[in-house]
Amino acid sequence: DDYYDTNDLLMFDEISSMHNSNWNEFISIKPKEEYTLGELFAGGGGLAVGFEKAGFKKTFLSEIDKNACKTLRHNRNDWNVIESDIKSVDFKEYHNKVDVVTGGFPCQAFSYAGKKLGFNDIRGTMFFEFARVMQEVNPKIIVAENVKGLINHDNGNTLKTILNVIDELGYTILEKKLYQMIFYKVPQKRERIIIVAVRKDLANKLTFTQPSVYNRIMTLNDAFY
Repeated sequence: DDYYDTNDLLMFDEISSMHNSNWNEFISIKPKEEYTLGELFAGGGGLAVGFEKAGFKKTFLSEIDKNACKTLRHNRNDWNVIESDIKSVDFKEYHNKVDVVTGGFPCQAFSYAGKKLGFNDIRGTMFFEFARVMQEVNPKIIVAENVKGLINHDNGNTLKTILNVIDELGYTILEKKLYQMIFYKVPQKRERIIIVAVRKDLANKLTFTQPSVYNRIMTLNDAFY
């Protein structure tokens, strides 16, 4: 029977990355101190659980959907879940008290009436609320995730606007990359663009390292098992 030798497959970047995975070394990294996290558009907590595993302490999780909030409280009764429309929530009480703000804001078309592609062009969108919370909380780092379609949305103008606003608010982009979750021990083909940015006064004090891929592809059978 015909078969492929491992070395024959290493020409493919995905196979090579899994073969050379340093996953165990990567996930063994623990924070040197207790870092805090505020999450927007938290949903049922998938992203929040990931940050919890990474050692982050939850300060707040904002979510409007009542069933998602029930899920969050049921699974983690010590989490501070803010069940409300984000537009009506004032986050100023968390100013300089949260290290990282994260969330997957719904992607909407922006108005380009001002043509400056800045903060004033995003009013009325959920990203405006994300940006407002950045202003009110002043976190050290922000992590935003969104669907693959954001990359080409409105011929790339939407993503360009988002990056411009992040820069305008005083943050340096460290990462803007499409990640395929299937390579990170998640048994689904979900693709997400991840944006990571650090406050400009801290930008020269750290470097960003992309996470290692897992050493194999997980299946639904693995998840159920």
